Amino acid sequence: MSENISNNALSEIEFSSLNLLPAVHEGLQKAGFTHCTPIQALTLPPALKGNDIAGQAQTGTGKTAAFLLVIFQRLLKNQDGQTRRHPRSLVLAPTRELALQIHKDALLLGSGTGMKFGLAYGGVDYEKQRKSLEEGVDVLIGTPGRIIDYYKQHVFNLKQIEVMVLDEADRMFDLGFIKDIRYMLRQLPPREKRQCLLFSATLGQRVLELAYEHMNEPELLKAEADQVTADNVKQSVYYPANNEKLPLLVALLREIKDGRVLVFANTRIATDTVERTLNANGITAAAMSGQVPQKKRQTLLKRFHDGQLPVLVATDVAARGLHIPDVTHVINFDLPQDAEDYVHRIGRTARLGAKGEAISFACEHYAFHLPEIEDYIGYPIAIEQAEADQMPEIEKVAPRPRRPYKKAGGRNGPPRRHNGGQQRRRGKS
Repeated sequence: MSENISNNALSEIEFSSLNLLPAVHEGLQKAGFTHCTPIQALTLPPALKGNDIAGQAQTGTGKTAAFLLVIFQRLLKNQDGQTRRHPRSLVLAPTRELALQIHKDALLLGSGTGMKFGLAYGGVDYEKQRKSLEEGVDVLIGTPGRIIDYYKQHVFNLKQIEVMVLDEADRMFDLGFIKDIRYMLRQLPPREKRQCLLFSATLGQRVLELAYEHMNEPELLKAEADQVTADNVKQSVYYPANNEKLPLLVALLREIKDGRVLVFANTRIATDTVERTLNANGITAAAMSGQVPQKKRQTLLKRFHDGQLPVLVATDVAARGLHIPDVTHVINFDLPQDAEDYVHRIGRTARLGAKGEAISFACEHYAFHLPEIEDYIGYPIAIEQAEADQMPEIEKVAPRPRRPYKKAGGRNGPPRRHNGGQQRRRGKS
């Protein structure tokens, strides 16, 4: 929990007023937290009583701490002195990066609890991860696919789960995890014997249907529901031609001094082109997409987090759940094709009361998504003009050559298409 929390992002509710156990308070003191954020002030009182919660708030407002505190409090209260191998709490996240961040926050906030926190996500050493889970954990954090994989191999069971958390639930739908979520919910104890907490930046109808089906009369609690973007993000949009986007990006980045900038593009090919163009023009940048191996992703995020990498170029794999402090600017090199993704992208800056800037390019390919975005956020985005004489001459990079296809036998060529044997049947007729 390394964000700097400004006073205007906090409520008047102090954590000391919530009757938290001393071991839970220890982690809060270590993190330097004294007052609740609005979503914490709304959700913690009923959740600490054992009620199921569906909580909505803008990204970066402290949802992770809210559900972690509930987990710690409940598990500590119900301790019976027995050593358990199977998890007592399950936290599901849509992406590996978010699972890692939740685990990191749990280690800090749960430092006084004596609990063991386990991780299960793809892209890393399978057997090493499995062994650590076989040794037993109190709180299991991870992504649905890998958790189900280990569950079906009887690495652990879910019959002792006391608190289940769905984080970024709407993203679970977007990424096609809903069948996995329903499968896991069916493996848990009956709803009256466990608590379920659902948190998300947006709570659509699909998510609410899931909540009412699998939760025990959940309380729907929304913080800052009237506005979906933070007040202290300065937003603007440029209308460049496609061939002006890279020069404009270079010009803007050269004007940003001592900034930490996230640049979003819609495709892996675009992130690669942007990254290589920026480096060719004296701007240190690295690209992160779903194709980047997990170990390299973690290294890039750490460098960006530590301020060693001033510009990170990413697809929407980085748009949710990343708690990176002091991101000063978000630049949508490609305007997102979904209005909610716009909100999540620009939510990477101005976190927990800080100030930030979000700049978008409405180019020839993606400009038609702008009206939908403005309808969703409820106001027009300020238009900026880029004069032709402001565009620098830049060093261009050649596209990377595509890897050739390989046929069986080693010859290059397109993959052979199969038609289910129809051709053979026609030949016999």
